[in-house]
Amino acid sequence: MKNFFLLLGLCLALNISNSNCYAQTVSSSDLLSNNKAYDGEIVTYQGEVIGDVMIRQDYAWLHVNDGAIALGIWANRKMVQDILYTGNYHKKGDIVEVTGIFHRSCLEHGGDLDIHASEIKKILSGGSDPHPLSRKKAYLGIFSLVLVLFFYALKKIFQR
Repeated sequence: MKNFFLLLGLCLALNISNSNCYAQTVSSSDLLSNNKAYDGEIVTYQGEVIGDVMIRQDYAWLHVNDGAIALGIWANRKMVQDILYTGNYHKKGDIVEVTGIFHRSCLEHGGDLDIHASEIKKILSGGSDPHPLSRKKAYLGIFSLVLVLFFYALKKIFQR
């Protein structure tokens, strides 16, 4: 019976130590508020790729926005080849998950805050983001224009 519990405890310990540990994604707000704690640590950050992917020889710069703040990501050029859409007014950028080392003041990049990516996974593809004209805003604009023209005409009449 003693050996049974010893074997059961050993199996339980091996099972716990062998389980996969998935990293929690960290928000930009959390990274900025606790930048000393995260400095030099491996973090996982998720958001929309915005702006341009800037290729610099074998590496690339990209900016990833989690909805609050965009962070600069320094990555191997091969890691960004699957990124097709970058966000702007007319397009939604690809949603990516970046795992890498957080630097609150990167000496390699002039003291900038950045993440040096070791892995970039595309979570969701981006695409066009049409902005349909709101009828309410169109009517408000026309009404405002008519009102301005009316007061301009009144001003001209009273100046004579």
